[in-house]
Amino acid sequence: MLHVLRSQRLRWRWGDSAVGARGLGSQPGSEMASLPPRGLVPPLLWGLSLFLSLPGPVWLQPSPSPQSSPPTELHPCHTCRGLVDSFNKGLERTIRDNFGGGNTAWEEEKLSKYKDSETRLVEVLESVCSKSDFECHRLLELSEELVESWWFHKQQEAPDLFQWLCSDSLKLCCPSGTFGPSCLPCPGGAEKPCGGHGRCEGEGTRGGSGHCDCQAGYGGEACGQCGLGYFEAERNASHLVCSACFGPCARCSGPEESNCLQCKKGWALHHLKCVDIDECGTERASCGSNQFCVNTEGSYECRDCAKACLGCMGAGPGRCKKCSPGYQQVGSKCLDVDECETEVCPGENEQCENTEGSYRCVCAEGYKQMEGVCVKEQIPESAGFFSEMTEDELVVLQQMFFGVIICALATLAAKGDLVFTAIFIGAVAAMTGYWLSERSDRVLEGFIKGR
Repeated sequence: MLHVLRSQRLRWRWGDSAVGARGLGSQPGSEMASLPPRGLVPPLLWGLSLFLSLPGPVWLQPSPSPQSSPPTELHPCHTCRGLVDSFNKGLERTIRDNFGGGNTAWEEEKLSKYKDSETRLVEVLESVCSKSDFECHRLLELSEELVESWWFHKQQEAPDLFQWLCSDSLKLCCPSGTFGPSCLPCPGGAEKPCGGHGRCEGEGTRGGSGHCDCQAGYGGEACGQCGLGYFEAERNASHLVCSACFGPCARCSGPEESNCLQCKKGWALHHLKCVDIDECGTERASCGSNQFCVNTEGSYECRDCAKACLGCMGAGPGRCKKCSPGYQQVGSKCLDVDECETEVCPGENEQCENTEGSYRCVCAEGYKQMEGVCVKEQIPESAGFFSEMTEDELVVLQQMFFGVIICALATLAAKGDLVFTAIFIGAVAAMTGYWLSERSDRVLEGFIKGR
C-alpha cells in the first residue's frame, strides 16, 4: 500500500502545496489534489514535477562510489533505531515546512487533517532512508504494513514508535539494560547494567552474550569490584569508585607506596612496600648459553655476549668466560688473533687479510682470481682516437684531410704571396711522392692512430 502511495506523492504534494499557498483568500474545501491547477504557470510546474519523478538518463544518474572495504555489519536493532529516529525528524520537518503563516484558524483546521494524513506519511517515508543505506531500505520494505498500521490505528495507544515497531512487533530490540532473545537483564540489573562501570554486550538488542566489558580499574561479573592494581576509594550500597594503587602494588589499601598488600610479578612485599626482585642474582632468570642477564624493574632482559666470547657474565670482551675461536686471552680481555703474522696463505701471488676473529686470502695487487688461481691482470693497450675505424674509412679521412690543406694553400697562393705559393708547390710535390709510396700509408696511419 505504502509504495503505491509514494508513487502518487507528487500529485498529492501539489494539491497540499497549492492549498497551503492560497492563504487568506482561499476557500478551504476546494478540490486541488487530483488535478493540476488551472492557469499557465501551474501546469508547467506540474509537468516539470512529473518529469523529475521519472528515472533520470544515464548521464544524470549519480556515479557509483569508489569501492572500499565493507563496513562492519550492524545489528538489525541499530538499523531499526536509525529508521525510527529519521522518521521522527521527518515528522518535525513536515509540520514546519507545510504550515507557518496565513490564516491561523484555517491552518489549525488543515493541520489537524494533515497531521495524520496519508500525504504526510508518504512525504516522511520518502526521505527516511538515505540512498546508500541498503539495510534501511530493506527493513522499510519489510515493515511497510506495520508502519501504516501504526500510523492510522496505533498512535494513540502506542505513541513510542521505536518500542512498538522495533521491540514489540519486529522483535529486533530489547529495552535498555536487557539483552538476548528473551530480553534478560544485564549483570548488575537493567536499571544500572554492569554497575555503571562497563558495557553489557548486546544491550538493547536480541543478540549478544550479556557479558560485561568493564572499564579500566573495575572487574567482576557485574564490574562491582576493583581490578588488579586498584583499591576502593569510595563504596556504598549503589556506588563504587576505584583508584589506582602505587605502581608495583597488585592489591593495596590506599595510593601510597606503603599501602601495598600484594605485589605484581617481579616484585616482593617487604614491610608493606614492593621491592624489585633481582632475577639475575637468583635462579629465576633463564637466558641462553651465550647471553647475559640484565635486571630491570619488575623483570629482566637477556642480551647477547660479545663476538669474542663463548659465554659471558656481562657486556664487552672483558666479561668473557671463554674466548671464541680466533681470539686469545690478553690480560682480562679476549682480543682478535692476527693470523696474518704467520704463513697462512700458501697460494702463489696470494696475500693474507686479517678480519675480526678470522682472516681471508686474497690475490695480490695486479692479480685476479680465476678458477681458484691468482693470475696477472692484462692491462689493455691504450687506443688512439681513430683505432676503431676501418681501413676504408681511414683512407677517406686521409684524402679529406690533405684536400683541406691543399685548398687552403691554393687560396693563399692565388693572392700572389710568393712564400705561400712556394709552400703550396712543395706540399703538392711532397704529398704526391708519399701518396704513391707504400711507406706513406704506414706513416700516416701510425700518425692518426697515435702510434
